Amino acid sequence: MFKNIHFGPTATKKTIREDGSILLNLEQALEEFPEKITQKLVHWAENKPDEVFIARRNAQNEWVKLTYSATLNQVKSIAQYLLNLNFSADETIVILSENSIEHALLALAAMHIGIPYTPISPAYSLVSNDLGKLQHCLELMNPRLVFAQNGKTFEKALALSKNLFPNTQLVSVEASIEIDFSELINTPASDEVDLAFEHVHKDSVAKILFTSGSTGLPKGVINTQQMLCANLQQITQAFPFFQEEAPVFIDWLPWNHTFGSNHNFGLILYNGGTLYIDDGKPTPKGIEITVQNLREISPTAYFNVPKGFEMLIPYFEKETDLRSTFFQKLNICFYAGASLAQPVWNKMEELSIETLGEKIPIITGLGCTESGPSALFANWGGSYSGLLGVPVAGLAVKLVADGDKMEIRYKAPNVTKGYWRNLEATQKAFDEEGFYKTGDAVKFVDENCPEKGLIFDGRIAEDFKLSTGTWVNVGVLKAKIVSTGSPVVQDVVIAGLDKEYIGIILFLNADACRSLIGEELSNEEAFQHEKIKEFVDELLIKLNKTATGSSTRIEKAVVAIEAPSIEVGEITDKGSLNQRAVLKYRAEIVERLFE
Repeated sequence: MFKNIHFGPTATKKTIREDGSILLNLEQALEEFPEKITQKLVHWAENKPDEVFIARRNAQNEWVKLTYSATLNQVKSIAQYLLNLNFSADETIVILSENSIEHALLALAAMHIGIPYTPISPAYSLVSNDLGKLQHCLELMNPRLVFAQNGKTFEKALALSKNLFPNTQLVSVEASIEIDFSELINTPASDEVDLAFEHVHKDSVAKILFTSGSTGLPKGVINTQQMLCANLQQITQAFPFFQEEAPVFIDWLPWNHTFGSNHNFGLILYNGGTLYIDDGKPTPKGIEITVQNLREISPTAYFNVPKGFEMLIPYFEKETDLRSTFFQKLNICFYAGASLAQPVWNKMEELSIETLGEKIPIITGLGCTESGPSALFANWGGSYSGLLGVPVAGLAVKLVADGDKMEIRYKAPNVTKGYWRNLEATQKAFDEEGFYKTGDAVKFVDENCPEKGLIFDGRIAEDFKLSTGTWVNVGVLKAKIVSTGSPVVQDVVIAGLDKEYIGIILFLNADACRSLIGEELSNEEAFQHEKIKEFVDELLIKLNKTATGSSTRIEKAVVAIEAPSIEVGEITDKGSLNQRAVLKYRAEIVERLFE
């Protein structure tokens, strides 16, 4: 039924300790991996110099392609330019803009010679009004060089950078306001670059990835060279087909996030593949760009968030050729960032059967920015939404009781050493044995058979008690609501702390609402339409038919009219809702739920 894919082993050892904690380890050992990530770039430039490493469409809609040898040459030139700036020990590089070839070259050059860099969410520069989060990140990073693809687009952010750090260099590719990127790639490289490369070691800081977390300002997760290389080896052992055949990805996931950068970009570099940068995304306009690319490129693995898969389905249903191109070389579909609604999952499997006569495995796992990102994978056919899988090779998992839940914790070469210039947060993040405390809750599919994997059981910090003392499992209930209400329901926040019952705030998909109504209305008009009110009433009836008590029964629902705000932290840079922030800043809506 499933396509015959070479997956890694899943045999898992379980040890119950005297203190009641449980240790899990994959029985397969972690194999050797490089000391530093750009060793792979040097290797592929020597062994497959003319193979395309990275490509992106230009303004004329033509693919601009860089081979491995050309990439290494340009990386060395940029590295020499950086060395000429004489960075001090506490100075770094900041990248403000979206994915691009130049973004990749600058990042690789920084890592090649051991200068820490950070890719900051473009939303901090373009969506925010006060640039507060951007200023926080800049002050932590102390940049010597700030890069933005388009100087005009990022003019305000670049001006802030210059105001905070007068000596910083502002570099752009288009509409340059200070230094044009061509100066960097036209700098002749010397032996100084190779010497700097030799001094980079496993504990050198490669990059800082800012994660919004559940509260407060972004924290910078330290990514060392060892962390990157170890995790890419772990992922490759879980999915050996990546090294057996050079992977081809067409990918939009942002590089300021660990999924798009460490995982997807990293897998291409680590295994000598080709990455086509997709300038689309799961939005009404962006999806058209993605589809155009997928009409031309056949990926060997396809990565997306659940919303992305959902938006592609109507195109796959209408276009036989698109479906054929998409599935013909595909080994897996991989989702992360949220639960994949079961109707979307089922439809993707149906489409692959129609096209190939067999199912393409749909894969997910569990991880976080602090684990580089991958910690667990359900790397086998026949997975289902919520199944997280087993640990990657070389990762020690500890399960610790927290009330009636088990928190999962990690210790391994792929786990961060802490947060950039934030000792207090670092000390709080690890337990007395050095395990990173994730805050994620899990449970066994079968306690007597650990290789069947773990299931997501919500976030420890999000769960709350009703006034009756009954615990509400927010993660599980949220996944059920979104799955049942898809595609109209885009996200949900669950309320009811110390209340008698559960109430929910629904965030809806405006296009799906208009489709249901059958009229072209504004978002506000659509959200308040009578048909949407009826839909919400019916949704509650459907959800409550399977409720088992007050912890799963939903008494009231309110539709959020205004979109979540990144300004006050209601939405993270990853695009997910911050439950606590929404409840805090929408107190009036919460009051209506419990009047």
